[in-house]
Amino acid sequence: MGDFLFAARSCLGFLTTIPVGISMEGLAALGKRLYLFPVIGAVIGLLVGGIGYLFGSLLPPEAASVMIVASLYYLTGINHLDGLSDFGDGFVAHGSREKKIGAMRDVSLGIGGVVFCVIAVLGLFAAMSGILGRDPVGVGYQFLAVMIASEVSAKQAMLTISAFGKSIHPGLGSIMIDETGFREFAIGLIFSAAVCVLVFAGVGGGMYVGMGAGAGLPVLGVAMLGSAIALSLVVLRTANRNFGGISGDVIGATNEIARLGALLVAVAWVM
Repeated sequence: MGDFLFAARSCLGFLTTIPVGISMEGLAALGKRLYLFPVIGAVIGLLVGGIGYLFGSLLPPEAASVMIVASLYYLTGINHLDGLSDFGDGFVAHGSREKKIGAMRDVSLGIGGVVFCVIAVLGLFAAMSGILGRDPVGVGYQFLAVMIASEVSAKQAMLTISAFGKSIHPGLGSIMIDETGFREFAIGLIFSAAVCVLVFAGVGGGMYVGMGAGAGLPVLGVAMLGSAIALSLVVLRTANRNFGGISGDVIGATNEIARLGALLVAVAWVM
C-alpha cells in the first residue's frame, strides 16, 4: 500500500505543479503503476472544475473561460503544451524522418508549433465558453462533470498511445512507453470508463436536451472517452508516418489534443 501511495504522489507531482515532491525513486515506482494517470486526471478535473464553478458564478462565460484556461495551465504546467508545439514543428517540417525528428527536438519554436498551440488554447477557450454559456441552470455540477471526464479521457489517451506506440529515442518519454503495456492500458480503461459514466449520474436534465437525463447518462461520458482514445490513435498513426514512432513530446501532444476533443464532444452534446 505504501508503494502504491508513493507512486500516486509521484504521479500527482509529475502531472501537476502541486509541490508534493518527486524523485527518481518516485518515478520508478510510478513506472510500475502508470495506470494511475487517469486517477490523477480525475483529481485535476475536480480541481479545475471547482475553479470553473467559482469563476463561472462570478463572471460572464467568456471572462470565466479565460481564467479557467489560465488556471488549468497554472495547475498542470505547460510541459504537455510544449510537447504539442514540438509535435507541430516536426509535423510541418519538410524532408526525411530524421529532419522531422530534428525539428521536433529543436528548442526553438517554429511556426508549426505556434499554430498548433494557438488552435489548442483557442479551442479550450471556445469549448469552455460554450459549455458555460449553454448551461440552462447556471454553472454547477454539469461543468464539473465535463472537466473530470475530459481530464480522465486525456490521461487515458496518453496511456493508449504509450501502450501501442514505439519509442524513437531515449528519454523520459521512452521510459513511459517501455513500461506501458496492454495491462496498464486495460486497467486505466476500466477506471476511465467507470468515471466517465458515473460522473454524470448527478447531472440534471439540462445537459440532455431532448431526452431524459437517465437515457443520456452513460452516452456522453463514453463518447468523450471514445473520442479521446480515437484521437490518440490518429496521433499515433501521424507520428509513425512522420517520425517512425513516438516520444515524450508526442505523448504530451496527445494529452492536449485528446482533452480538446473530449471537450468539443461535450459542447456538441449540449447545443
